Amino acid sequence: MTVGWGLVLLLGCVVALGALVQGTVGFGVAVVAAPVTVILAPSLMPAAVLMAGFTLAAVQVSAGRSQIDWRMFGWSMSARMLATPLGVAVVAWWSARVIAVAVGVLLLVTVALSVWAFDIGNTPRSAVIAGLISGVAGTAASIGGPFLAMVLRNEPPERARGTLGATFVLGSLTSLAGLAFAGELQRDQLIAGAVWAPFVILGYVAAAPLRARIDADRFRRWVLLFCVVAAVGVLARAAVA
Repeated sequence: MTVGWGLVLLLGCVVALGALVQGTVGFGVAVVAAPVTVILAPSLMPAAVLMAGFTLAAVQVSAGRSQIDWRMFGWSMSARMLATPLGVAVVAWWSARVIAVAVGVLLLVTVALSVWAFDIGNTPRSAVIAGLISGVAGTAASIGGPFLAMVLRNEPPERARGTLGATFVLGSLTSLAGLAFAGELQRDQLIAGAVWAPFVILGYVAAAPLRARIDADRFRRWVLLFCVVAAVGVLARAAVA
């Protein structure tokens, strides 16, 4: 390991916090963990955070299989798999700063359009567009969830969390496979992702009281809030890249 174990464990605590957020609103582990990781241990990006996201998504799916919107899942994942090669190319060709700025600005524009211009509903077209964007952003920056969450924010919280979990399972695996094929998957990233698995589960379990208390209105507001947090986080990443 070129990254010290103390730092890996410290980042594990950050991952646990992200898992608590995702366990509540359906996404968030990458939103919280990726900006901190890219500052303290950039060599672990993006695969270690993608692995943490996969672990958490698998737990989400096992807890909420009956709530998954399979229609939205099918449209968005078909689009994400088509876009993943472009995300791999972005990792190879673009700097971390350019990637962060592009993802952050696009997410802020998406939130602004949703609030002031039109409602982004759960339609096949919206699912495909969100899937395409998340395929690029998820592979290149480990942050694809907010775009899918915007499509699902008006759904019941349980359905949104279950559907997001299902998309993250297959999406994370697709992104990791693409990175491995392109030679962008490193041993240290895999080790850190494995070490973070218990932290992910701890954060998800800690979110249980919040899941029980959040209603549909609060869920919509929290999704918008953490989409903005995600955008600010990746723009902050650009400032230090």
